[in-house]
Amino acid sequence: MWTKPQLLGVGAEIAAFLLAASCAGCDEPGTLLCPQCREALAPTPQIAVTPRGMQVTAALRFEGVAARCIRRLKGEGETLLARPLGAALATVLAPSVGAATWVVPVPTTRSAFRRRGYRVPDLLIRRAQSEPQRLLSLASRTVDQRDLGVRAREANVRGALRARRRGEGAEAVIVDDVVTTGATLDEASRALRSAGFRVVAAVALAATPRRSGFG
Repeated sequence: MWTKPQLLGVGAEIAAFLLAASCAGCDEPGTLLCPQCREALAPTPQIAVTPRGMQVTAALRFEGVAARCIRRLKGEGETLLARPLGAALATVLAPSVGAATWVVPVPTTRSAFRRRGYRVPDLLIRRAQSEPQRLLSLASRTVDQRDLGVRAREANVRGALRARRRGEGAEAVIVDDVVTTGATLDEASRALRSAGFRVVAAVALAATPRRSGFG
């Protein structure tokens, strides 16, 4: 049986669908996502390495239809898009998740949560049929990373995250929505390992081709 929050969430998604002016991928009128753009979200898994040598698997390249859909999910509140995007994420997340694995989203800043009303990585994890465990919190403030290079991103997030509890050797998978350099995933891994978790995988919905090795 569905809970009240789940029903409210579905209602909001239906409303978004009915009010959709155009396809998120190509602007075709009258649909949130046309069949051709839905097909363009078929996963194309890719593997890259973060600055600290951690392997990351991303389901999609952050370009074209995928990039436009992610931007509308993150910037325009079109949460119905989390369903097809979450299905893509599931292809790289599910193989690493066991019965006792903690699925850990990269934390969302307070300002982003206030602006959107939801946490994008958490929403995607749920749509990927897993339960997000908010083990990480922000220990210090960071600046917007969109215009920062690799070294600046590393410096920006260094020491910025901390674990809310001890892991005692428990397995953890780190999940982010879009990975650019991998610096945030490295910091998430450091925080979890410092708390006694064993990080078994890092995955993302999409990877930007901005840096060699990611895309």
